[in-house]
Amino acid sequence: MTQSNKIVVVGSCNTDMVIKADRLPIPGETILGGTFFMNPGGKGANQAVAAARMGGTVTLIAKTGNDVFGKQSVMLYKAENIKTDFIFSDAKNPSGVALITVDSQGENCIVVASGANAFLTPTDINKASVEIEGSSLVLMQLEIPIETVEYVAEMAHTKGIKVILNPAPARALSDDLLKNLYMIIPNKSEAEILSGIKVSDIESAKQAADIISSKGVDIVVITLGPQGALIKDYLEYHYVEASKVEAVDTTGAGDSFCGSVCVGLSEGKSILDSVKMAARAAALTVTRMGAQTSTPYRSELSSLDAI
Repeated sequence: MTQSNKIVVVGSCNTDMVIKADRLPIPGETILGGTFFMNPGGKGANQAVAAARMGGTVTLIAKTGNDVFGKQSVMLYKAENIKTDFIFSDAKNPSGVALITVDSQGENCIVVASGANAFLTPTDINKASVEIEGSSLVLMQLEIPIETVEYVAEMAHTKGIKVILNPAPARALSDDLLKNLYMIIPNKSEAEILSGIKVSDIESAKQAADIISSKGVDIVVITLGPQGALIKDYLEYHYVEASKVEAVDTTGAGDSFCGSVCVGLSEGKSILDSVKMAARAAALTVTRMGAQTSTPYRSELSSLDAI
């Protein structure tokens, strides 16, 4: 691939500690009989791995602690062919950790201790500015400081680089940030926060997309889980159906989707074709446990036709 196909992901990396149980506990309740496993995670890292496995040329800009979790994470990213030169090590703060409980229906609840992720600053970004300026796409999420997200978005946008934001975890965003985005990829609840519209079906998703795009974002893609995805591409709408699969764990599905969309765009695919590929990647992801461990490779997408 040429330099201009490069995808830069700026975001978080965590270690996920996962317990699979029959159901999610209510406050004050202890549930016995769960299964435990540990995975690399964090939305930034998940999306970088998804893009790399889809065949993208990927650099991850992130911050870890100077601890065993951080060092292990960097080794794993290198094994995925992700460029790790700009994963900074924080001497004062631990690596990020997420505690995840998954029930028998594949639903989850997550608590994140951000650690070093909360200290990825514009000063760090300046050290990676040449890398960002040599890319075609920058992908971000909201598990790092919002000031850093805004700083990267402005830097990239002024250089004519497409900025894609997955606004998760959900929060309100400034109009200044939205104006610097090429594409935003919220799920239903995130779209509701950004638009004030309750998203329950395709029609309400269109209304939400109209409001979000009116704030200056060129393209809005709202992911609707089993209902598929709605695209608003300037004045055009497209709907992409979800593949019918048996969900085991929904963790990481959105991350697979976002990373895959970026690869499609970096290869010159249309928005519609990029989202179709991403929807297939997300569908495969929910059939497996874990975040990065469940992320499919490009060669696996054809296996959906047999499901």
